Amino acid sequence: MDEPITYKSKGQINIVINGHKQNTYEELTSYDAVPSTVQDSHSILKEIEKEMSSLVGMEQMKETMKEIYAWIYVNQKRQEQGLKAEKQALHMLFKGNPGTGKTTVARLIGKLFYKMEVLSKGHLIEAERADLVGEYIGHTAQKTRDLIRKSLGGILFIDEAYSLARGGEKDFGKEAIDTLVKHMEDHKDEFVLILAGYSREMEYFLSLNPGLHSRFPLVVDFPDYTVNQLLEIARTMLDEREYIFHKEAEWKLKAHLLVVKEKLPPAKFSNGRYVRNIIEKSIRKQALRLLSKQKHEYRDLMTIHSEDIAF
Repeated sequence: MDEPITYKSKGQINIVINGHKQNTYEELTSYDAVPSTVQDSHSILKEIEKEMSSLVGMEQMKETMKEIYAWIYVNQKRQEQGLKAEKQALHMLFKGNPGTGKTTVARLIGKLFYKMEVLSKGHLIEAERADLVGEYIGHTAQKTRDLIRKSLGGILFIDEAYSLARGGEKDFGKEAIDTLVKHMEDHKDEFVLILAGYSREMEYFLSLNPGLHSRFPLVVDFPDYTVNQLLEIARTMLDEREYIFHKEAEWKLKAHLLVVKEKLPPAKFSNGRYVRNIIEKSIRKQALRLLSKQKHEYRDLMTIHSEDIAF
């Protein structure tokens, strides 16, 4: 049998085998992807793994992504053979301190689920307490429903989700939790809910609603970065912007990170976000230093010196 030939006509994707058109699909626009049935062998997984490989650390998450891909892929093959392929809930809990990559990973999960046709759009809707909790009875349920409606076909990512429970029984946050639980069941195959926050607070949050814990089969811990990992993140951020560290600048940043990580409680240190702020400040400071020079060499424009490092 000849290899399938995939070609696009306006608004459609057509599959031709042995000269005969087999299927016509609506053209996919979110990531311009061809349906998984005609993808090269595990090309979707390879693409996601390549993007994940650029992220520092996250070993558990990288393994979890592979497991999710394998489960969906095998389920699709079981369906093709007429075997039972029960749908598994894909709602997730991300536990970890700020700046550990939770939002970045959520976006990649949306891309994976879209390409595997688990979600129809794969987009990410980010939310926090203020986006769900209203000011009067009934307002919260409506705001939460509207947010879920926007998320259909994609992922609803709620950061610091435990804040929904901070006001006790009479707080409108409880109404938001109850509405989320209901719609997780009503629309269980139409969107994925990811709740994120500090590890300890998330455990307390789950204890407040007996139905919550069982609805999140995928729980991923995002550990804090080590100093060496933070330096790797800093170098990556500079490289993306076409800058480099002078050796003394890197030593200065490392010494600072060692002190900060020792002094600050883990929950107060924002990991990658902290490093990003330093990089952005340092680039601005380098620009000020170069402003007084009449001539600018290529290397000078690229290099961040020790005196440029700004905390």
